[in-house]
Amino acid sequence: MNLLDSLRTHRLMAIVRGPDPEATLASVLTLADTGIALIEVSLTGADALGTIRQARASLGANFGLGAGTVLSTDEAQRAADAGASFLVTPALAPSIAEAGRLGLPVLAGALTPSEVVQAGTSGATAVKLFPASIGGPAYLGALRDPFPRTAFVPVGGVDAESARAYLDRGAVAVGVGSPLLGDAVRGGDLGALRDRAAEFLAEVSSS
Repeated sequence: MNLLDSLRTHRLMAIVRGPDPEATLASVLTLADTGIALIEVSLTGADALGTIRQARASLGANFGLGAGTVLSTDEAQRAADAGASFLVTPALAPSIAEAGRLGLPVLAGALTPSEVVQAGTSGATAVKLFPASIGGPAYLGALRDPFPRTAFVPVGGVDAESARAYLDRGAVAVGVGSPLLGDAVRGGDLGALRDRAAEFLAEVSSS
C-alpha cells in the first residue's frame, strides 16, 4: 500500500489495543464499517496477530490494516505474515529496517529533532510524533520549521479537539487510540464507537 498517500487522504488512523480478542476484532470491523480506512492493531493487545489475520480475511487485501508497537525483526516478520500492510513503531527500533526488507511502509516513532532525522535516514515512510501530548500542537509547529518535508503523524493523547489543532499545524494525519475506542475493546457499546468514529471523521475532514 502507499501509506503516505493514505495518511494524506484519510487524515485519521485508529489505534486498537485490547485485552479481549473478540471485542478487539469487533471494534476493528466496526471502525472499518464506519468509514475509517486506516487501522493499527497494537501487538501489545491480546492475540493481536490473530486479530490481524481475521480482520484481513474480513476486510480484504487492499484495506489499510497495520500492526503497531512493532519493535523487533521477529515481530515485523510475524506481523507481515499475519497480513499487516504497514508497521508502526513507538520508537526507533530494529523493526524499521526489517520493514524495508519486507517491502512494508513504516510509521516510525520519534520525539526529538535527532530522532526525527534518524527515522528519516532509517527509511521511515512517515514519523509518528510520540508521545505528542508532551509538547502538543505547538511543539509540532516548532518541528515543522526545520523539517518542512517530513510527514508527521501525532499520536498519544489526541482527542477530537486536538486532532484539528495538529492538522492545522501541518500534520498529515493523526493517530487516535482510547479517545476513539473507549470501552469497545473491552466489550463496550459498539454503537457509541460508531458515534465517536463519526465525530473524529468530521473533525479531520473539516481541517
